[in-house]
Amino acid sequence: MNEAAARPVVVPGIEAIVVGASAGGVEALLSIYGRLPQGFGLPIITVLHLPDEHRSQLAEVFARRVSMPVVEARDKEAIEAGTLYFAGPGYHLSVEHDRSLSLSQEERVHHSRPAIDYLFESAADAYGPHLLAILLTGANQDGARGLAHVKQRGGTTVVQDPLQARVDVMPRAALALHTPDHILTLSHIGDLLASLESSSC
Repeated sequence: MNEAAARPVVVPGIEAIVVGASAGGVEALLSIYGRLPQGFGLPIITVLHLPDEHRSQLAEVFARRVSMPVVEARDKEAIEAGTLYFAGPGYHLSVEHDRSLSLSQEERVHHSRPAIDYLFESAADAYGPHLLAILLTGANQDGARGLAHVKQRGGTTVVQDPLQARVDVMPRAALALHTPDHILTLSHIGDLLASLESSSC
């Protein structure tokens, strides 16, 4: 049985997914998360660059469009399977070795807090080869170093095709630093995520 022919991208053994996006990210995230099947079983932790002063409504917006529980990440919260987490404004979000979430107000990274690098690097240390990291559209360098760290730890890395990204600076910065496992359009990223459910059992 040649599964590769039916599914061009198959990534077995994934236990968690981290996603980073900036400018143009809401539309990109809605595109890929909207394709998730009912009852999707893996945790997804997302950093989307946000202005500090606003209360984030990302969880509410996505909860109406996604077929899984959506929450804003809370400090010391254990990561639950089948839940979509968003970093709130003004705090870095990281993953502890016991696979709980941690919020901090350390210095900004690439002018951002929450920073994608912070999430990606900590999640890579916690999950190692069982992590899938995805970097999407954005206007700065955040996420490139974190994505390279995921690769060093044996995780799987995906970069949105910069030709398709609304703002290609972030994908191109990542590609300049390391060669990801996959460079995919949003629709193929959505297909990859949907396929993980069958390979995670």
